Formats: sequence, structure tokens, C-alpha cells
Amino acid sequence: MSVTDDKQERVGEEGSKKAQHVASEKDIAAPTSEKGEAPEAPDTPDVAENGTEARPSGPKHGKHGKVDDEVPEYLKRSRRMRKILIAVIVVLVLLVAAGAVLVVMLFDTANNAATQQAQSAVSEVEAIDPDDATKDASTATSKRTTVPDLVALLGLTQEEALERLQHGAQVTGLSEVNEEGNPIKWQVDVALSDEPADSRSGTPSVYLDLNEEGRVLRAGYSVAISSIGYGSISFTDAVSNEGIIEKTVEEAGLTVSDYTAALPEDKMQYSSYAGDGTTLTREYCEFAGTGTAGDAQYAWEADLSYDYTMANATGNLADTIRTIYVYIQA
Repeated sequence: MSVTDDKQERVGEEGSKKAQHVASEKDIAAPTSEKGEAPEAPDTPDVAENGTEARPSGPKHGKHGKVDDEVPEYLKRSRRMRKILIAVIVVLVLLVAAGAVLVVMLFDTANNAATQQAQSAVSEVEAIDPDDATKDASTATSKRTTVPDLVALLGLTQEEALERLQHGAQVTGLSEVNEEGNPIKWQVDVALSDEPADSRSGTPSVYLDLNEEGRVLRAGYSVAISSIGYGSISFTDAVSNEGIIEKTVEEAGLTVSDYTAALPEDKMQYSSYAGDGTTLTREYCEFAGTGTAGDAQYAWEADLSYDYTMANATGNLADTIRTIYVYIQA
């Protein structure tokens, strides 16, 4: 080998070493991945033309961003449901408030109506005029019983009188009379239990006054005027227009002149009032006269009573107790 060849060989070896040295430096500067691939270069921020860093593009989250596009559907439904529930609750509260106001108004109205009715009833009762005390629950009353023949009882014994009366006659009371000079020694109360009873004045009754021999000297009878056909009539009308006294005496067995019974001109003589001086509590008047049965003449007495005590308490004139008493004496 020549010297020239040796130089060329040494120069080639030196060049090869330099090339290997350069390659090793590159490997150190840029390491490769396990697969032998070079790693990607890191992202670098974009730089605007004016040299400032450019902001990344993407969805806006600021005040004017479209957030609803990113809200899940179930949250939207939940929000709508809450709004609906709030509206329903508000409506219910308003309804409850309105109902409470309505109840209070109705309660006040009912109280006012009751107060006015009570005041009206009191005023009506206090304003009862003897001529206008006519209003009853019914406008017509049918006759339900008959006045017994009292004249036929005179001179009979107690047992004979009971048998003559019939209609379930039962003795309900017996009292002795001890008055000097009085021919009546016994008083017997008899109830006609088979006759229809009045809800206010009770069962029609007969009264027998016996002498010392046990015979009837005086016979009486009491009954609610509604039971003998008189209903919604005033005290004045009953006496002056209907002739209730004369008609009842005639049913008891005597013949009397029409309209012989007359009321006093002064109403205060047969009217009673409460302590206030305006509330009428009772109308009561006694009548007396004579009548005939056949050829015999008898004395008769009659009492008419209108008791307004219950009517004043209830405010209903239908609760007035209207009773007539008739007595015939030999």
C-alpha cells in the first residue's frame, strides 16, 4: 500500500468518525419514542399580527353566550316543573284566601239575618194589637169535636153523668168544697180521653159541681177553639163577628139570642200586658146570660181566653193558647 492510499484511508476514517459524532448529537437533542417515532412538537399559542397571543376559539361562556345550548334536557324540564308548581301554589293560596273571606262574609250575613229576624219577631209580638192578633199557621180549621149537652147532665149523679158523656170520660180530679151557704159540695174534673187533644191546651174536659146529694147542679166544659172549628181569628172577631160565645152555649143545650155577648169598649178591661207596657200577654173576658131549654130557663156563663205567653217566647202567633169555657147551672 502506498503512502497516498494510507492518507486517503485515514481521511475517510476521520470523516466517518465526524459523521457518527454529529449523528449522536442529534439523537441526544431529539429523543425518539419507544416505537422509534419522534414526539410531536408542543402546541404553541397563535400569535396575532400585532404580536399578542391569540385567544382560542370555542363556545362562549360570557354574559352573551348561549348557555342553554349546553344545559341538559332534564334540567330544562325540572325548571319548567318548578315554575308550574310555583304557579299552582300561588293559585291555591289565592283560592284559600278567597274562601276564607267568603266564609267570613257568609257568617256575618247569617248573624245579621238572625239578628234582624229576632228583632223583627220581637217587634211583631210587641206590636200585637187585639184586633190584629189573627195570624195563625193555618187559615182554615175543621171542627174535630162536639160540645157535649151540658143541660142533659143537670140533676144526674156522677156515675150517670159519666155514662151520659161517653167519649172516654174519666175522672181526673175530685175536690171537696167547704163554703158556708154554698150548695156545691164536690167538684169533679172529667177528661174526654177519646176526643182529639190539642197540642197546647190538652184534652177537652167537663166539670161537674155536685150538691150534698151527689147530683149535678152545675156543668161546665172547656176546649181549644180550634177543636170546635175556630182557627185564625182575633179575640175581637171571635166575640163580635163570629159569635163564638152564643154558638158554644147553644151547642151545650141552651137557646140564646144572637150576639148577646159583648166586649167592653175599653180594651184594657180584657187585655193584660207585660211590665214594658207594650207586650200583650193575655186577653180574657167573662160573659153571662140566660137561655132556655124546653120550658125551663137556665143561667149560663162563658169565659174566652187568649194566652200569648208562648207566642211571645217563640215569635209565632200560632203558639197562642185559645180556650173557651162554658158553664150551665139549673
